[in-house]
Amino acid sequence: MVFIIVFWEKKNMQIYNSFTRKKEEFIPITKNTVKMYICGQTIYDYCHLGHARKAIVFDMVRRWFIASGYEVTFVENITDIDDKIINRASENNETITSLTDRFTKFMHDDFDKLGVMRPDIQPKATDYIPHMISVIESLIKKDYAYLAANGDVYYKVRKFENYGQLSGKSLDELNVGERVEIDQSKLDPLDFVLWKHAKEDEPYWDSPFGRGRPGWHIECSAMAMDLLGANFDIHGGGQDLQFPHHENEIAQSEAHNSCKYANLWMHNGFLNVDDEKMSKSLGNFFTLRDVLKLHDAEVVRLFMLKTHYRSPLNFSQTSLDDAKAGMTRLYTALKPFADNINRSEITIDWNDKRAIRFKIAMDDDFNTSLALGVVFEICNELNVSGDIINAKLLIGLANILGILTRNPVEFLQQGATLASQEIERLIVERKTAKVSRDFTLADKIRKDLLASGIILEDTANGTTWRKL
Repeated sequence: MVFIIVFWEKKNMQIYNSFTRKKEEFIPITKNTVKMYICGQTIYDYCHLGHARKAIVFDMVRRWFIASGYEVTFVENITDIDDKIINRASENNETITSLTDRFTKFMHDDFDKLGVMRPDIQPKATDYIPHMISVIESLIKKDYAYLAANGDVYYKVRKFENYGQLSGKSLDELNVGERVEIDQSKLDPLDFVLWKHAKEDEPYWDSPFGRGRPGWHIECSAMAMDLLGANFDIHGGGQDLQFPHHENEIAQSEAHNSCKYANLWMHNGFLNVDDEKMSKSLGNFFTLRDVLKLHDAEVVRLFMLKTHYRSPLNFSQTSLDDAKAGMTRLYTALKPFADNINRSEITIDWNDKRAIRFKIAMDDDFNTSLALGVVFEICNELNVSGDIINAKLLIGLANILGILTRNPVEFLQQGATLASQEIERLIVERKTAKVSRDFTLADKIRKDLLASGIILEDTANGTTWRKL
């Protein structure tokens, strides 16, 4: 993996703030430093395509900050205790730890293939139970929370004056039927749970409120505040988390700390499949693991980066084919330089007009669509010029987006049904036939290889091949 650290003057980076609903100049709390908290997975099953989009989006954001010269602390949690986890472990007749450890490994394996860097810190919810209890105690003392008759602890939503600002929902608009549990123990139907009393045969922790376990929302608040402080730069996640999860995080965190929680909120858009919401009931639900069995991970990454992170993304075979064709174009252009470039020594000339346009695109709320346009423009120029300077610039800018990280031959020849030795033997046989002017045999070898999905490319330096 190549990291290109550049030292241009850091100003005018504009990021869309979900809280204010407008682009704002990014001004870090501490100069040259970015502290980010991203809501991670609830670990009980394989990651799906929506998880992959979120992971790629915030990996891209992190990479751009690093390339811009910032020191980034990237925290992404793991939720390893909740109702779904408990139920799945029970169904499998295994421990919760066994279940979550196994699927955490699967998640890491899949995200590694996508080129997603591991978080700097990846806390597990179960390691932060004492921190959660402490925050809940504080909220009870401040009269923002109460212990109900059923043994649960609830947050008083109406007591928090600014509730609904992130999601744009007013208290009057929040009906009991919309993601709000009806519970006679609550003082108000809008109140949400901070601590759940222990049910029979469920895991529990001792607390001043009795045996139980934390609610989902309090987990992220406790981990983010402990690892990044009461006030930090960026909080992110999928658009589906904006309400109620992130709304509730703000309410409980700011009531506890009496200060602003996150300075800026980022949310990536939804992912649809063939223009419909991904759903198991519709039969269009795909795990990331299943998709990566059929499609190259770097192609999947390019596909997801071609659309701006805040826009809806439509997953389809046509879109993947287009991304594969694009990735093939890029690697084909780089193939003549595969052995002539030391990637570890690549630097970017940020005075180059193309690099400037790439930077302008990325500084404008991480506009990867425009930035990739610059990358493909350089690719086209490289095909014409054959200039190694263009090749290095292409690799350098693409690497910032987490693509073009491999040797071109590795990408272009992967998935061949014939062994490479057999293909090379046939290439030599074809060359011999051409020298002997046996063009019928030479053409037959080419056609037979094409039928096996192998394309031959004759160049001034000899014949090479790639997978169709």
